[in-house]
Amino acid sequence: MAPIGVGVLSFAHGHVNAYCSQMKSWNDEVKLIAAWDANETRGARQAEAFGMDYRADVADVLSDPEIEAVFIASETSEHARLVEAAAAAGKTIVLQKPLAFRIEDCDRIEAAVESAGVRFTVAYQMRHDPANQKMRELVLGGEIGRVGLLRRRHCIPVLFNEGFYSNPETQWHVQADKNFGMFMDDACHAADFIYWIMGMPTSVMAEIDNVLTDIAPDDTGVALYRHDSGAMSILTNASVTHAGVNTTEIYGDEGVIIQDYGDGPSNGAVKPPEDAVGVKIFKASESGKGFQPLDVPVPEGHGERIHGVARPMVDWLKDDNAPPPCPLREARCSVEMCLGAYASAESGSRVAFPLAG
Repeated sequence: MAPIGVGVLSFAHGHVNAYCSQMKSWNDEVKLIAAWDANETRGARQAEAFGMDYRADVADVLSDPEIEAVFIASETSEHARLVEAAAAAGKTIVLQKPLAFRIEDCDRIEAAVESAGVRFTVAYQMRHDPANQKMRELVLGGEIGRVGLLRRRHCIPVLFNEGFYSNPETQWHVQADKNFGMFMDDACHAADFIYWIMGMPTSVMAEIDNVLTDIAPDDTGVALYRHDSGAMSILTNASVTHAGVNTTEIYGDEGVIIQDYGDGPSNGAVKPPEDAVGVKIFKASESGKGFQPLDVPVPEGHGERIHGVARPMVDWLKDDNAPPPCPLREARCSVEMCLGAYASAESGSRVAFPLAG
């Protein structure tokens, strides 16, 4: 099988650099061909770093017959436009999260992908993390019985980092017209995790605001979701968290699952101890054993999780019959979950799903 020709549309979202750093050494599977970026300086620099041509016109990337798939990692506000162009060119698409931050842009993306009949997925790294996969396996396998409450924390310290929010290449993350808000940008990971395990909720109550800073549209948010089963899930997100340990708690009528060291602050600022346990389970039927550690390693750092996305993406690109790691309709659910949380925070009331209009 010949290597798959890959193009990149924008290096605005830094995660694509991690993907390319992995793919550039897999010459028998992937050929990184060309890139475009609205920021020519950034695009030319990163293209050179990964051995790609830089092309000043996005059409020159999309019209290249050698390029079969594109990774789109632009500002979120540009997702719909670039997906429409890539789909019309017949390219397989890997889109950086979130799908969009407007329902109408989600509709545009869905219409473009379905009309062109192209393969499409969203790069949610949490779906490829071994700890998350193990927790999902345990829950869906009934290991802790009926789930009553899931709490997921997904936090980062970026709003304490002036080099991030003042850098012209990354400050789009804190600009409402390009990224909506930090909760949308980052809590979408946790929303996708909740959806992936619990399904789409029926309603949400939330608080989202600037609590410690005034750099971005928001810096902290907490959303309480209710599900068809009656279960609740709590999403905790902040861009002003220096450190942390406990990331996920899942409480069932037959047991409990706890994950530690599951996001940036959990294995960034403070190095986990050598005997750290990534995931542990308590079973009511074996209460005498206490919490039992599971064979899930704690990653060296959060970057390891991001780099880990490249392998499953390439495997998916190589197999035309493989289902998308994150289907478009599922990626839309996490957007709706975040937009519903914002609507609840603004109105001070419970918001039902699906969102009206």
